[in-house]
Amino acid sequence: MVRVNENYTLLQGSYLFSEVAKRVRMYQEKHPEKKIIRLGIGDVTQPLVPSVIRAFQQGVEEMARKETFRGYGPEQGYEFLREAIARVDFQERGISVSPDEIFISTGAKEDTANFQELFDTKISLAIPDPVYPVYVDSNVMAGRAGKLSHGRYTRFVYLDATLENDFKPALPKKRVDVVYLCFPNNPTGQVLTKEELKQWVEYAHRYGSLLLFDAAYEAFVEDPSIPKSIYEIDGAREVAVEFRSLSKTAGFTGTRCAYTIVPKEIKVRTKKGHTLSLHSLWFRRQSTKFNGVSYPVQRAAAAVFTPEGQKEIREVLNYYKENARRIRDAIVSLGLPCTGGVHSPYIWFKTPMDSWRFFDYLLENIQVVGTPGIGFGKNGDGYFRLSAFGDQSNVLEAIERLKTLSW
Repeated sequence: MVRVNENYTLLQGSYLFSEVAKRVRMYQEKHPEKKIIRLGIGDVTQPLVPSVIRAFQQGVEEMARKETFRGYGPEQGYEFLREAIARVDFQERGISVSPDEIFISTGAKEDTANFQELFDTKISLAIPDPVYPVYVDSNVMAGRAGKLSHGRYTRFVYLDATLENDFKPALPKKRVDVVYLCFPNNPTGQVLTKEELKQWVEYAHRYGSLLLFDAAYEAFVEDPSIPKSIYEIDGAREVAVEFRSLSKTAGFTGTRCAYTIVPKEIKVRTKKGHTLSLHSLWFRRQSTKFNGVSYPVQRAAAAVFTPEGQKEIREVLNYYKENARRIRDAIVSLGLPCTGGVHSPYIWFKTPMDSWRFFDYLLENIQVVGTPGIGFGKNGDGYFRLSAFGDQSNVLEAIERLKTLSW
């Protein structure tokens, strides 16, 4: 019999969103007549914008003609898309990122999960709590976690994000090799100012650490004092990798396209002290394990970065931002402390009971589905996350249902 990778046995139960789906399915089977409103998983509901659809169709048509057919593309992504991203997302904002530092992929989830493969299993990790579960689970699978004790792994350094510190975790009190950060944050919706993010960059320089910065929700930031990219901070290019996605920015959750920026300045060391380029290592990993995103999808993604595409996706983003504002106002009216809903599609709030009990309470009483905070970490218990990505009519109905609650 084949022996299993026993690190998988250290994972906590099922994946969070799988458990949510299971409970909703069981309820729906018992109550088929009930209309369930899903504001849990961060999946978009609005269609791809017209310019993206036209480019997608153009890409498909090219694949149907011999003279324009494409086979294997470059693992790093087609140059036309990387150039568009570098120009619109970074260079036009005064940020230095070159096209050959951008790696196109099928999703930020995949990249944040896979990037840890580049590091020794004995490195030290700092992970916020609460946090997107993939950061934790991918490192558990790789064997960096240690034992599970009271809901936490013994080898991780946890960065506590709580109501008391406004869900902005403090710097580690000691040196840590790799630090995961996500702002605007999933699940809390919290953001950092440039001065606050600067402290993390300075920490990384001081200790020779690496920051893995998840900026999947940067498109929701409206205040210019809040950075959309960590590269707005001086010195970040030497110490930070940034992950971005078109899933929420342009509705690509089912289309799948994201990108990771690995600056060439970042250096890492071997056990014997030899210096290597992190950019070269990620390129080697991708060229070995990844065959690239399909040509039509990359054509569609490039349309996002045209003037027309930018205008169209802003309209859709405003639709979700209005949802977020309305949900936040409803939660505040219920007297529940909350963050997010501004600069973020998520509303994170304190519940009058533990997270899973509150999940079941909402499902049973008003048929609204959210995400239990405990699924994001120990500090998430007693909190709940609602997503603004629903259809606006459903969001308005969910708000009216929320107003009927009492406890």
